[in-house]
Order: sequence, then C-alpha cells, then structure tokens
Amino acid sequence: MEFRIADTFTDSLARLSAQDQKAAKTTAFDLQLNPAHPGLKFHRVEYGKDPNFWSVRVSGDVRMIVHRSDGNLLLCYVDHHEEAYRWAEKRKLERHPATGAAQLVELREAVQEIFVPAQVPVDVPSGQAARQARPALASHTREELLGYGVPEQWLDDALQATEEGLLELAEHLPQEAAEALLDLAVGKTPQTPQAVPDDVDPFDHPDAQRRFRVMRDVEELARALDAPWEKWSVFLHPAQRQLVERDYNGPVRVSGSAGTGKTIVALHRAVHLARAHPEARVLLTTFAEPLANSLRSKLRVLIGNTPRLAERLEVESMLNIGKRLYQSLVQRPQLVAGEDINRRIDQAATSVQGLAFSLTFLRSEWADIVDAWQVQTWDDYRTAVRLGRKTRLTEKHRAQIWPVFHQVRQGLTADGLITEADLFSQLAAQLAQGGRSPFEFIIVDEAQDVSIPQLRFLAALGASQPNGLFFTGDLGQRIFQMPFSWKALGVDIRGRSHGLQINYRTSHQIRKQADRLLAPKLADVDGNVEDRQATHSVFNGPMPTMITADDEADEIQAVGNWLRKLATKGVPAQEIGVFVRSPSELNRARQAVQSADLAANILDEQVQTRPDHISIGTMHLAKGLEFRAVAVMACDDEIIPLQSRMESVADNNDLEDIYNTERHLLYVACTRAREFLLVSGVEPVSEFLDDMGERVISK
Repeated sequence: MEFRIADTFTDSLARLSAQDQKAAKTTAFDLQLNPAHPGLKFHRVEYGKDPNFWSVRVSGDVRMIVHRSDGNLLLCYVDHHEEAYRWAEKRKLERHPATGAAQLVELREAVQEIFVPAQVPVDVPSGQAARQARPALASHTREELLGYGVPEQWLDDALQATEEGLLELAEHLPQEAAEALLDLAVGKTPQTPQAVPDDVDPFDHPDAQRRFRVMRDVEELARALDAPWEKWSVFLHPAQRQLVERDYNGPVRVSGSAGTGKTIVALHRAVHLARAHPEARVLLTTFAEPLANSLRSKLRVLIGNTPRLAERLEVESMLNIGKRLYQSLVQRPQLVAGEDINRRIDQAATSVQGLAFSLTFLRSEWADIVDAWQVQTWDDYRTAVRLGRKTRLTEKHRAQIWPVFHQVRQGLTADGLITEADLFSQLAAQLAQGGRSPFEFIIVDEAQDVSIPQLRFLAALGASQPNGLFFTGDLGQRIFQMPFSWKALGVDIRGRSHGLQINYRTSHQIRKQADRLLAPKLADVDGNVEDRQATHSVFNGPMPTMITADDEADEIQAVGNWLRKLATKGVPAQEIGVFVRSPSELNRARQAVQSADLAANILDEQVQTRPDHISIGTMHLAKGLEFRAVAVMACDDEIIPLQSRMESVADNNDLEDIYNTERHLLYVACTRAREFLLVSGVEPVSEFLDDMGERVISK
C-alpha cells in the first residue's frame, strides 16, 4: 500500500495544541504500520461528495481525515470533530482532466459567498472604476485555463473574477492553478503543465508531488510530522526542483525577493549533490555566523537520520571556513581587529603633512579599495580601477594618500597580523597555484552580501568542478556590502541567472507594502537584472498596520496592544518577532512585550527562538528568520536611515549606496512576517514609512 501525506495535513496539524498534535502523530504512525489495526476506528464521511473520505478517531474530539482507495492511503486533514468533517464534506480528490495531476479540489458550491461583486467607491475615477470592475482574465478561454490546471467547476468563476476577486479565488484553488491565474492577471504567460497519460499515476505528476508525498518508512513520516511548519523539507515546488536537480556548466545564481524560497533551494541543492555524488564533499556557506546557525538547523530537518550524508555536508560561515583552511594550508591566522585597523589608519594619517582627506574617507578607502582589492604597491594603487567608489581621485591625490596605506601595510606585516581580506586572498592564491580544494561543490546562500575577497576565494575553491559554484541571493536584501563586479573576479553568471517568482512565506498584502521600499527592477554591476514585478504571493492576509506615535511611551503602548490582540487570536508567542534598527532601541521593544504581559527572548548570534517567548532582535539578525507576526518598531527619523551612519560617509557621491542598504534593511525586517505586520515610529518618523503607505496616528 502506498502511504502518502498531503500538505493540507501538515498545515492542519500545526494548528492543533501540543497535546492534540502528539495524539495525531501517534495515530498517523499506527496507520502507517498497520492500516487495518483493530484499535483504529474508521467512519465514512456520510455527507461528503467523495465516497473515499474516511475519518479516524484520534482522541475524544479530534478526528483525522484520510482518503482510502485501492492500494492507497492519504493523510489529508486533522482537526476537531465538526471542523474535520466540514473540511471533508467540501472537497474531492480528483485527477485533473487536462494535466492528469492529482488535486484536492474544494467544491464550488461550498464557497459561493466569496464572489459577491466588488463595490467600487463613489470617489474612484470612472476609468479606474471600470478597470476594477472588469474581469481580469476576460481575454482568456476556458480551454486555456483548463490547460493550466484550473478545476473544471472553477473555470467560470476564474473568467468572471476581477483583480481583487482573483486574489480571493486563488486561495480556493490548487497551487499550480492559482499561480497560473495570478501570472495571467499581470500579463505574464505561465508555463503550461505537462500532461501525463491516463496510465500514469496522477500522484507522479510534478504538480501533485508539490502537495502529496509518499512516506516510505516511519522515520520519513516522523521527519514530516516533527516539524510540520517546515513544509519545504517534504514538499518542493517544480520550479525549485528543476533548479535543484539540473546540471550547470558554470557558476549559477538563483535570485528572488524575500519569501520565494532561495534558501530552500540552496539546502535542497546541497543535499541533492551529496546524494548524487556519494564520494563528494559539499560546503554550504553564508557570509555570517547567525545565518550559518540557521542553515544548520534547517539542514537537520531536511536530512533527518542520515548521518553518513551529514558527514559529507558541511555548513560553515565564510569566515570560519576561511580560518580553518588558512590554518591547514598556511598557518594559524592572526587576524587584526577592525578597531585596530582604524587606529593604525588614524595614526598613519597624522604623519602625512598636508593631508586633504578626512579620517572617515581614509577608512572607507582602505576597506573598499586597498584591502578589498589587495592593493599592495604604489603602482597598483596609482592604476587601480576604483570599482564601487564614486569619488574620483587624481594621481596627485592618490600619491598624497598612499603613504598612509603603505605605513599601515608595513605595520601589519611587522606585527604578524593579517586582515580578513588578506586571509581570503592568500587562500585564493594557494588554491590557484595547485592547492587542492577540500570540497567538490560549494553552495552559497545570501550571496548578495559576499565580499570581494570572499568571492575571489570561492571562485578558486569551486571553479575546477562542473556544478562547482551555486549562489542564492536577493539584491534587494543587500545590507552589508557595496556593489562590485562579480565578472571582474572570474564569476560570470550571465546566462545562468535564474529567478524565483512565487512567494510562499509572505501574504500578498505584506509583500506588496514592503515592495514599495524597493525599485521594481534591480541590477548588479554586471548588468544582471532582477525583476520583482513578476513576483506574486499565493495567499492573502490582513493589511499591515502602520502607526505614528507622539512619543516612545505612546508607541510602546500601541505595540503592546497589538501583541495582546495577537495572543487572543491564538498566535503563539514563539511565532512573533519584534525588530529594531540597533541595540540602542532594544529596550523599547522589550517594554512593548512586557506591556502585553508576554515573555521576551533577546536574540543573539545563535538566533534561537524559545517556546512561549516573543523574539526580540536587531534588523540585521532578522535575516534568515520568519514569523507568523512581526512588529518593526522605532522607525523614527534619524534611526532609519541611521543618522550616524549617513554622517560617516566620506563623500556625498557614496551616500546613495549607504542610503539603499538602510532601505534594504527595513525591507528585510518587514518581510520576516507571514500574516501580520506592524511598522511603528515616533513622530517625526522615518521617510521610508512614507514610501510604504498610509499610517494610523496613535493617540
């Protein structure tokens, strides 16, 4: 018997209490081991349209809905008695007539009330009113929509729906149908699903595999049920799977806005390569230790109890893997601290007579040009192409500045110290001269924040092997690095740059509001364009709350009230995050949580959440995390963008890049939310909030 689990089951399981979840998991294990177990009580769903739906008693009031047919048992749903039966009565398991994919179809007559014609406000201009009332898919046919996987009984509704109605309709359709309709509504032509012959199992269709998975043994089922919110570990979208499993003849980069599954692709790619190449070692890396910790946790969920696979799959931050390899290939690294570098630059500057440049400019010139590009001599600096720096320097100016950097270089050498850039550059040179890479495959997550020396090192580490380098990232989330050319460092992704456009994590409302912080299209230095306009979310949610407060006490009270309402709605504390720009604002977040009579957990670099605690942290620590609800506090003027950072910019020409990274930082924080988002600040608030939309004045 084929024993399968549906994504609707894992979704419903996650909504149960801990005690009911435990009972449901026990019942699921019993079903897998022996579906005919005498202790399992099956009852047919009498008033349903599908005769193969049965309920199984889990506990006094909890029932599991299964679909039982010849040779197949599918776990579909679990809930309290009435809700479970109501769910089953509204659905059928069908083979789609055009694509051949297995679909759990919601019955049309059960949700007629959602298609009330939209009322257009009287003050809306007539042309805009006409557009709002016009069917979004009027130019398409029933046959065309059927070919995209839309169930037959929903075709007329799809053709009649307005843009607003289409978003509501999408929530009731199979995922491939919803995605296709949303694409068509914005003028994009989706890929037509490949139809499978009648003699092929409908569960084997790629679209069916994104929602139904065979559980081959108890361990595989346990992994799916132990972390029901981690659906990505069990169900993978066909577009993601294609990127994960294909072969590439050079470096590849997968991009996409927040919530489109880039990290998921990176994790699955690492596991795929490890399984496809039993003797190979695979490195999964990212630029910061907190993100590496998050990747380790996710990888444990994905690979489960396969220790041999874990032995060949290594997850490390860039700096940690660099230090380890440097010690192995060169010697134990003696890294200079950033504060020490600044002190040395300041000291060297005092010895140069008539220096016309500020200490701030010298520090940034060292970090962005001299150290990053490993400029060692006057001739190198005199002819250096200052990529990433908008301030032009004549040769006369460079001659005046160079003695400062030369003195710093000499001091570091005399003291036996190296910078991080030195470390990665020397490693790259060692590998280029014939040093053997310990890894056959390198996967890099959050690649938009990889530095120049790190990319040089990665190119040397993974360039010799087909499929050697695989990057995932989003230019809109670049918050640490200034732009630079990847092509100039030998990493040319042109023709191998792919985009993910379906947002699974963030509601349509949150994504749309957060996207106002960024340009519709972003391009890197090499001209590779990321188009965010084609991205769409697959579910709806409430509109984000934007609050302007008179003072900090007012903001704290408003956010505390919002958190208290979430708790009354049943949102667990561990599913809520509160983020601020800098450590100096953490106390405001802590007071807001306390005012809601809830417990707070201050995030550190381990980024570990705690049960029954709201997570509080800075926006930089938010990367890689997701919560059901997020409050972004203290968005005051001069806090974001951070005034002290803006004032530290050496030249006005460089202000734009710093300004954009501050904008990206707020975008990162806002897109950690799945369903509920609050953004607040004290008057005068950040100019970024004006870009995001209307605000409520808190009184």
